[in-house]
Amino acid sequence: MTTVQVRLQKDITLRKPYSYGPYNVVRGKEQRIRITEGCPNNCPQCYEPTELKIFGVPEIVRNKVSISDMNLLCKPQALQIIENLGKIRVNDRVVEYELICGIDHRFLTQELAGALYRNRFRKIRLAWDGPFKDQKQIKKAIDLLLKAGYKNKDIRVFMVTNYRISMVESLQKLDLLKVWRVQSVDCYFDGQVMPHVIPIFWSGSEIKEFRHKVRKHNIMVNFGIDAEVD
Repeated sequence: MTTVQVRLQKDITLRKPYSYGPYNVVRGKEQRIRITEGCPNNCPQCYEPTELKIFGVPEIVRNKVSISDMNLLCKPQALQIIENLGKIRVNDRVVEYELICGIDHRFLTQELAGALYRNRFRKIRLAWDGPFKDQKQIKKAIDLLLKAGYKNKDIRVFMVTNYRISMVESLQKLDLLKVWRVQSVDCYFDGQVMPHVIPIFWSGSEIKEFRHKVRKHNIMVNFGIDAEVD
């Protein structure tokens, strides 16, 4: 293990939390907000505080709104928040919402899935941060979303890479996503973003290869062909 890798692992407990209070920023035609904070799971790869807080919904002034809450569905008030957001109109037009972070399958119910669809939550994301053995729970969550009205192509599944779950196991997960015909999103441990990802548990070549496979996977899901083959 390199000196950089050791330092990053030691710094994990010293990292600032992902969320740090309410947030409301308008840029161009979109608005980004944070209306809750906290998650009870205390996952080792996540720095979200465990204390649950509700900040309330700021004035919505755009018809496209991104919500950066780490785990909206874990809050007891989640259903009411979703329903209230769906009632908002801006310039006599409905508002479309996007959850930036992945839905936690442990809190998803058919009632919440229906509320998300009915209240125009687009580009739905589902978090698969755990191992391959969680496949049945992930499949159940996808089925709840499909039953609510989402199409397979509407669903994206987050997978944490550059972490303790190996590339081999992540490829197993990606194979299942092909069978389920849903898209994938590779995100990187420690809050890193491309192209500035420092290898920690994966090698640099593994990170690049998996990223390429995810992009290829999504093209095949969307268009039904392998674009790399003439």
